[in-house]
Amino acid sequence: MRIDKFLKAARLVKRRTVAQEMIEMGAVRLDDRTCKPSSEVAEGRVVEIAYMTRVLKVKVLCADEQLLKRPQMAAYEALEERQVSADQRPW
Repeated sequence: MRIDKFLKAARLVKRRTVAQEMIEMGAVRLDDRTCKPSSEVAEGRVVEIAYMTRVLKVKVLCADEQLLKRPQMAAYEALEERQVSADQRPW
């Protein structure tokens, strides 16, 4: 599954276009590397998302689009969450 679709399906961002913009800005990393919106996400990979005031690091548990539509399916496991000030860029 593409990373922009994963972020939307996992409810880490509200819209896929927002996910694409965040990825292009460099606010999303896949296994500690910058990525493109079309980068593939698989189970076990680590995704870091930089929001305005926090950075969230998650491990992908499910990358199947059909399974993620089920409400009881866990898409990710939170590994780390840290606060950052709004004026600093996390990377």
